[in-house]
Amino acid sequence: MPLLLPQDDRPWIVQKYGGTSLGKLLPQITETIIPSYLETNKVVVVCSAISGTEKAKGTTSLLLKAIECVIAPSRQAELNSIINTIQDEHFKAIKALRLRSDGGHEKLFNQAEKDVQNECTELKSFLSAAQTIGELSPRSKDRVVSTGEKLSCLIVVAALRSKGIPAHLISLSNIVPPTTKQTRHSLNVAFFSSITSQIRILLASLPQDAVPVITGFFGPILPSLLQTIGRGYTDLTAALASVSLGAEELQIWKEVDGIFTADPRKVPSARLLETVTLEEASELTFFGSEVIHPAVAEVVRRGGVRVRVLNVKFPNGKGTVIWPSVEGVVVEASAEDGNVSSGMTTRSNSPANGFMAANGYYGANQSRRAPTALTSKDAIVLVNIQSSRQTKSHGFLAHVFNTLDQLNAVADLITSSEQSVSLALSNVDSGDGVEAGIKRLVQALEKCGKVEVQRGMAIVSVIGHKMRNMVGIAGQIFSTLASGGVNIYLIGQGASEINIS
Repeated sequence: MPLLLPQDDRPWIVQKYGGTSLGKLLPQITETIIPSYLETNKVVVVCSAISGTEKAKGTTSLLLKAIECVIAPSRQAELNSIINTIQDEHFKAIKALRLRSDGGHEKLFNQAEKDVQNECTELKSFLSAAQTIGELSPRSKDRVVSTGEKLSCLIVVAALRSKGIPAHLISLSNIVPPTTKQTRHSLNVAFFSSITSQIRILLASLPQDAVPVITGFFGPILPSLLQTIGRGYTDLTAALASVSLGAEELQIWKEVDGIFTADPRKVPSARLLETVTLEEASELTFFGSEVIHPAVAEVVRRGGVRVRVLNVKFPNGKGTVIWPSVEGVVVEASAEDGNVSSGMTTRSNSPANGFMAANGYYGANQSRRAPTALTSKDAIVLVNIQSSRQTKSHGFLAHVFNTLDQLNAVADLITSSEQSVSLALSNVDSGDGVEAGIKRLVQALEKCGKVEVQRGMAIVSVIGHKMRNMVGIAGQIFSTLASGGVNIYLIGQGASEINIS
């Protein structure tokens, strides 16, 4: 029996689902979670490419492996096998939907199978042609990778429609107008504003009761969305959709209860956090915790959209709310239930009577607030460069950072003096292995001075809003590390005042 949807005075909610959740818990998502929100909200669903139990064996990883086969004509059989595997996995998902169906949706599932087969056949032809040429441009690689999100959305749409929910697939792979001028620095506020406008136009063309199911991949982006944003682009797509609709909330559904004070796999006593700020979430992500993609923070901050991290396995949990907080601006909330009001309000001289103020982010309790969370990042390479010349500091540092830029190497932490600089790097593998990446980095930096490398290091970061106001917190951190016999090689505190690492 079709689900009876209420009238469209409901506020929008955007729900983003990751690939592993869609791969393992699709019935929970399409039969329980989404229908429960449709009672009170209009819902947009944003999908990543489907994965199994391991991201490394998921659709996107297989597509990236298929791209590697393009440059080697001898790997034609392997290329075909990869695409066949992707097709078979999606056929299995449709078969599972059939088994859960009441038997009245054969035409729906047959069409889904046909659509999946057509996508995979077209992809195989495209890659085979590229293999003949022996190369694939960054934009063509994006086209290949975007197939994963399209296939995922086909499955989700079929699952929802089989339950009487009027789902509509919206592909964003060609949402950027071809006339748009793009450079490596053009992904700015104006560019994202144009994307939100395009999304708004697309969604406005749908029937009023439609449940849009949006591909997490958007483009075309030059030189490549994958290169520019990275594999967390689905979070950014969901954020853009949220802002385009003025959504009440952006929900990021994972397989954890929310954000914890530490990794519960490493720290059994870690507690679930009810709330963090966008700045804290961004720092946690950068220094090792997968919270939200860094590009999301600026989008939702400007749009005034709150973000909630929830658990697909336990959908009744409250999760963790990530509040859009900017100096001088707060989102009003009830200290009792954390419900947010409809908009942003300017903070007056007196502390806001809301959740953020009650928890010490602003006002009289701010100096007494404890750090919010800690995180760690392993497999760090520490590089120390000692200048071999008596050059001015700015000349030496400019040479070092120009070298890093040429190698596309990004330092997680940096400390410097007049004649030396220390860099902590987490990603030195350019595709040919970590050791090859280190060797290439050292050879380039030796032009700047004497280079020493230490492998197998780790960054431990303590994150908290306005850490600089916490008198004595640095001393407590160092004392704790010393009591555990941990030697400190590099110390840094960002200008954001949010972390000590």
